Amino acid sequence: MPIRLLIASLGNPAPYTNTLHSAGHTLLDALRLTLSYPPFVRDRSLANGLVSRDPFSPTYTLWQSPSLMNVSGKGVAAAYKSFLCDLPSDERATAQLVVLHDELEQPLGKIKMKVGGSAKGHNGIKSVVGSLGGAELVKIGVGIGRPESRDSGAVASYVLKKMTAAEVMRVRDGAQDVLRLLGQLRMRQT
Repeated sequence: MPIRLLIASLGNPAPYTNTLHSAGHTLLDALRLTLSYPPFVRDRSLANGLVSRDPFSPTYTLWQSPSLMNVSGKGVAAAYKSFLCDLPSDERATAQLVVLHDELEQPLGKIKMKVGGSAKGHNGIKSVVGSLGGAELVKIGVGIGRPESRDSGAVASYVLKKMTAAEVMRVRDGAQDVLRLLGQLRMRQT
């Protein structure tokens, strides 16, 4: 029986696209290209997110949150609920939600996966966890580094700055690592 994954990215809409805080969206788009999936299209049935999937191999559904990072939980939860409802009943128990997000505590481009666990101060993850009603999620963080200052204003300015071309490439280069981790996740569940 195939294991289906909804891979959701957190980030911000315009004017905050292509910022460090939207590194999850950048990574999801790189994963889409790695998988040779079609371009993202808006899907009302999945909480109005941007969706890409291969109609011939439905293992992965890629979903990009349309809302601001810190309030993305409601949309992620609605998309996951719809995703599960669309699956045959025998596949729902093994389906999994995977959330791609920016990670301040990792160096730029480093990919790290964690099953369950706390949000570690990440407001987008807090919103998702709070909206899921206890459903387990897998978090894949892409490192964006951290400013020297831990002042909240300095951190906000840092995560909302536009990525340079070199930073975008470092984030996008993580797509192969994400694909490897997704394969490991699927093997653990079989």
